[in-house]
Amino acid sequence: MTKPASRLYFLDAIRAFAIMMMLQGHFVHALLGDTYRDENSTIYSVWEYFRGMTAPTFFTITGFIFTYLLLKQNTVGLDNPRVLKGIKRAVKVIFWGYLLRLSFYAVFNGTLNPSFFYVDVLQCIGTSLLLLIGVYLILYRYYNQRLFQNTILGLGIAIFLLQPVYGECILDFLPQTIANYFTNKNGSIFTLLPWFGYVCFGSFMATLFLKYGKHQAFYTYTAITLLSIGLMLIFYSSNLFMLLHDITDLMIFRSVAYNNFLFIRLGNVCILFTIFILLKNYMSHPVITKIGGRTLSIYIIHFFVLYGSWFGLGLNSFFYHDLSPVEVTIGALLFVMGICALVLYYYKYEDKIKIQMQYVLESFYKIIHINIPEVFLNIKNNIAKKYRSILYTRR
Repeated sequence: MTKPASRLYFLDAIRAFAIMMMLQGHFVHALLGDTYRDENSTIYSVWEYFRGMTAPTFFTITGFIFTYLLLKQNTVGLDNPRVLKGIKRAVKVIFWGYLLRLSFYAVFNGTLNPSFFYVDVLQCIGTSLLLLIGVYLILYRYYNQRLFQNTILGLGIAIFLLQPVYGECILDFLPQTIANYFTNKNGSIFTLLPWFGYVCFGSFMATLFLKYGKHQAFYTYTAITLLSIGLMLIFYSSNLFMLLHDITDLMIFRSVAYNNFLFIRLGNVCILFTIFILLKNYMSHPVITKIGGRTLSIYIIHFFVLYGSWFGLGLNSFFYHDLSPVEVTIGALLFVMGICALVLYYYKYEDKIKIQMQYVLESFYKIIHINIPEVFLNIKNNIAKKYRSILYTRR
């Protein structure tokens, strides 16, 4: 078990920041009126830019935290307890990803809604964790820190560089359920390519923290390095790829330079990490830690409240693209605070709530258990009486 003193609280803070950014981003995107979505508006453009940082941050921090906990164990391969825990966690996340998109209306009509098969953030994160575990297990026989570092970094770079190649693929030869993990042409929101790339970069960063984290000046040098890499990726990476194109005459570099959103967003993540590392001594508040540790629950609850999930009765059903900037700002603030408070309240009184729910379910079961036989007996008697009356009439 990791000792509290060795916990990297700034990771919880980044994850808490990312989930709250996701909450307000989804709220504003779903409910802000169309007339206020002006790309020429500075406020709206700034909001949209920062909203675009949420998913890259979340995928990067996912790869970081999982790898950090995985490699911190004294055992390797299947003997590592984090492997089984990771698989269970990944399957649970994928399961919820599909369950949240299930429409009971469609089920009652004997079918499944098409959006049920779309791959969203939860399925993508869960599958990315399984891939990360797979890479780890393949390499563990020859395991050393450098091999895993180089492999995972190489995967991240290759995924980002090859985006122009696989970005237009439709993959008609695959079953659509599987193809949805690799292409968004059928409606998927998040696909393994390129988002697994951010998980790889986060994983690579974790290996560096494990290897050098105990050095005295590590965090100072890390902050300077991440800031430098972040600024370079944001402002100079496109020019660098054009230079590589001029040198090698490879069109892939030119294509990346003209649509360089992946590396620029990675630069945003590096700068965000820098900020939280510099503020790491102020990030150990228990509320921040709890929010950062309950991101799945927060995501699930927000999906029900905002989108309605199974029944389609959420805020989106009543206020879709209908709120003014003032209304959506106040609403987003209340939404973030309300969802986080609801989840934290549940986990604070989890045992009591479970006992009460168990009591209610047991009481309901007793009622059903008592009444169902009586109902079937009455139905049987009514059918028998009806049958006898029909026979008597015929005679």
